[in-house]
Amino acid sequence: MSPSPHAPVVAGISCVGLEFEWPDGGRVFSGLQAAFGPGRTGLIGLNGSGKSTLLKLLAGELTATGGVLRVAGEVGYLPQNVALDTALRVDEVLGIAGIRAALRAIGAGEVGEEHFTAIGENWDVEERASAVLAGLGLGHIGLDRTIGEVSGGESVLLRLAALLLDRPDVLLLDEPTNNLDLPARRRLCAAVAGWTGVLVVVSHDRELLAEVDQIADLRDGEIHWYGGDLAAYEEAVAVEQEAAQRMVRVAETDLRKQKRELADAHVKLARRKRYGQKMWDTKREPKVVMGQRKRDAQVSAGKHRIMHETKLAEARERLVEAAEAVRDDDEIRVDLPRTAVPPGRAVLALRDLRLRYGARVPGGLDLHGAERIALVGRNGAGKTTLLRTIAGELEPLEGDAVVHVPLRFLPQRLDVLDEGLTVAENVARFAPGSTNNQIRARLARFLFTGDRADKQVSTLSGGERFRATLAALVLAEPAPQLLMLDEPTNNLDMASARQLVTALESYGGALIVASHDVPFLESIGVTRWLLLDGELRGTTPEEVRGME
Repeated sequence: MSPSPHAPVVAGISCVGLEFEWPDGGRVFSGLQAAFGPGRTGLIGLNGSGKSTLLKLLAGELTATGGVLRVAGEVGYLPQNVALDTALRVDEVLGIAGIRAALRAIGAGEVGEEHFTAIGENWDVEERASAVLAGLGLGHIGLDRTIGEVSGGESVLLRLAALLLDRPDVLLLDEPTNNLDLPARRRLCAAVAGWTGVLVVVSHDRELLAEVDQIADLRDGEIHWYGGDLAAYEEAVAVEQEAAQRMVRVAETDLRKQKRELADAHVKLARRKRYGQKMWDTKREPKVVMGQRKRDAQVSAGKHRIMHETKLAEARERLVEAAEAVRDDDEIRVDLPRTAVPPGRAVLALRDLRLRYGARVPGGLDLHGAERIALVGRNGAGKTTLLRTIAGELEPLEGDAVVHVPLRFLPQRLDVLDEGLTVAENVARFAPGSTNNQIRARLARFLFTGDRADKQVSTLSGGERFRATLAALVLAEPAPQLLMLDEPTNNLDMASARQLVTALESYGGALIVASHDVPFLESIGVTRWLLLDGELRGTTPEEVRGME
């Protein structure tokens, strides 16, 4: 933490002609223009559009390859994936360990100048830290506890608490609601709503995006600005798309008209040519006169043809321009017959499980056929532990977990792919019996066509990485008839979340999905809701929504 309050600044960030490309030559930005001033900006866009890359550039985590990037004020940055050393104490994460040590030293009678320098104006740092933690629902976490004692969601909030405590002029948040349960999401939304400086947040969370002042839509390397929150943005886009669709219809009508007129012109010119040839053959006029008429007719015909061909080309250009304004978000398709599960087939049996870290599954739990299970619960309740136990990655302390069908598990961190290989090469690892053509044909179902299938995994965005991981697991051999997903909407933009819903609708196997996103769970046709809160029991979406 800084030893003294920041000097007043006119905070903001501006990008002029910003350029960035990856070492392999993949270009992300070419001449990007943007300015972020006071207020809360929601940065949205399709996965792979460069949202996280832009935030890393603004935060100084990456260096632009061209253009000018100006930053006024101190920047605080919360990355998409928070990885903290489990041995760190909470006060170390908050950046106040040195100040606390100096306070204790002075309290013990040590009066060295270095202690007063370390403290600066922060004599009340412990009280302020406790207040920030309480505001984020972390009041129960002591400053001397270690990160290994808190959940993944709590560690995200701790990183945010460190930023709020440091009071930067510019706050950059990348998918901050990932891994957070409903109460934690609400507290984070309240923190964002109360922010008075410059804030740029990348998110797909509708509740969070309801708290912003403007939306910055990053699409095709450009930012399009919309005043208001997400609802206002969606309304404006709907109007734009209606107008764009109307322009496409107008352009299509004009194109058909120009094609007809060109065809009519060809018919008329053919008639004139036949008439002129007839006059020539019958020699009804002097040869010199007929020759001049023939030359004049050829010139006129050429001009006439060129005029209509030009009009047709212009109509085609107008149609292309109109079509480009229409958003076309492709859909993932995983309707693979090998994944289907017969209705009565036994899929999973849990018997008297006691998990690591204390959670229990008393009695028995059985899954049959293509059931769809929603697994919900607060951060730290043990949902990930249960999924890892079913997947065979962890041994239960007591009881058994028996899986009767081929199983694949999609973890939160999406760490099952080899970073140094391409998407196609990774899928080939999971399906060694498939040919390259078969793999690429199947990858097309997950929107990896052509060169996209040859992208190295380390260069993928969060949403692209999710699609690549899902593709690798679903296309694996043998085909999974039980698919377990841990917080699958993390890192997905709204379009990609819709794609995932479509994909899961066409998946014929059994599903277990751990998520805090109730609307998403409802959209995938959940057949049974299970709440893990010390013990696993049945619940309802209404009860989940009422959790505080």
